[in-house]
Amino acid sequence: MSTAVCWLRRDLRLHDNPALRAACAEADAVVPLFVLDPRLLRGPRMSRARLAFLADALADLDARLRERGGRLVVRHGDPAEVVPAVAAEASATRVHWHHDVTPHATARDANVAAALQRLGAHHVAHEAVVIQPPGTVRTKAGQPFKVYTPFAKAWRALGVDEPRAEPGRVTVPATVEGQPPPTLADLGVTEADRALAGGEQAGLARLERFLAGPVDAYDARRDLMAVEGTSRLSADLHYGTVSPRQVWAGLADEAAHRAFADELIFREFYHHVLAAWPEAATTEWSPRFRDLPWGGHGPAFEAWAQGRTGYPIVDAGMRQLASTSWLHNRARMIVASFLCKDLLVDWRLGEAHFLRHLVDGDIASNNGGWQWAAGTGTDAQPYFRIFNPVRQGQRFDPDGAYVRRFVPELAHVPDRFVHAPWTMGPLEQEAAGCVVGRDYPEPIVDHAAARQRALEWFATHARD
Repeated sequence: MSTAVCWLRRDLRLHDNPALRAACAEADAVVPLFVLDPRLLRGPRMSRARLAFLADALADLDARLRERGGRLVVRHGDPAEVVPAVAAEASATRVHWHHDVTPHATARDANVAAALQRLGAHHVAHEAVVIQPPGTVRTKAGQPFKVYTPFAKAWRALGVDEPRAEPGRVTVPATVEGQPPPTLADLGVTEADRALAGGEQAGLARLERFLAGPVDAYDARRDLMAVEGTSRLSADLHYGTVSPRQVWAGLADEAAHRAFADELIFREFYHHVLAAWPEAATTEWSPRFRDLPWGGHGPAFEAWAQGRTGYPIVDAGMRQLASTSWLHNRARMIVASFLCKDLLVDWRLGEAHFLRHLVDGDIASNNGGWQWAAGTGTDAQPYFRIFNPVRQGQRFDPDGAYVRRFVPELAHVPDRFVHAPWTMGPLEQEAAGCVVGRDYPEPIVDHAAARQRALEWFATHARD
């Protein structure tokens, strides 16, 4: 009886899973393997919410495999040791997985491939983390794109295949043993850390709800921060409990849903960028900005991280992140701009802070978004474009509902002052129960002065 191994990572689903389908098609038996890598589970950038989501996703995947006669084989350890060991136990000569572009994943997969080769086994890398494989969307000169708009045009021109069907029966060799899927306690988290129910069934239910109506109003509502106008699929796409191709296939009219389609393609863009320039994971993508003397940890960063900057829309965003492990996309842009441009603090500190809290925490998207906000990346927000936190709040939270939800000190501040409470007079502050400097912080910087300082700072330190 022939056996293949399917090493699952960011593809915790049965639907549209090319690696699993290929393994099932070529062999009589398949080992669906997940490796609990302690370097990731205990890494400094792992969030408790993601661990809780992962526990849900693995339990759900195991249950769905058992419905088809199989099971999930869970092992603990270094994948470079575990994957070849499982292949040897199963007498498998081929191991299937899906390509990933992060520097950690690239190095890890190379180590596993080399170890398999020493055993006389081979690996087959499929595509499922993104729709268009990195390296396939190129300029006419054959170079990777640096700007989103032409990338999106070329991406669309390639077309999108239909999602693959789920496998029918999955037969796992009885001789290959594994641990049961980890519980929350096994991963060192609790029920309180579950920010979002994980798993394929929960993800597909979220997708169905979004496609049943909210997607039609996405363009009009996505930036309104107090409104549930986004898909909330970011964690599902990160862990692969929902396939990006399945999401795309659900857009009955891509032209009508172009704003949401563009967000999916933007996700692909950042994965392609990281694949082409892996150094961007730790350094500025643009050489022009690699000598900037960014600020580090200190009172300004701590005030930002704690949601105590004195700017309500910034503080609401940071408190939403801390309390829910998720952050509205408009808020992500606002708080990132404030840290990098109002405070001149290193974008890498903000990027790491996000990863320590977010339930999605996608490396490529998080890095791309932070470099965009800092003005250092591809297709970036230019350094001279600096979000005004008061105007952003007034525009995207006009009645202050979002701010009041996460900054209860401002609950009774009138709408006209809620995004700039320091502009209230003393009697108005007392009447609102919010004395600035006592009940709510004074602004840690004057935005107009900080903006001018940032313009001069970038102009002085950027390379010609």
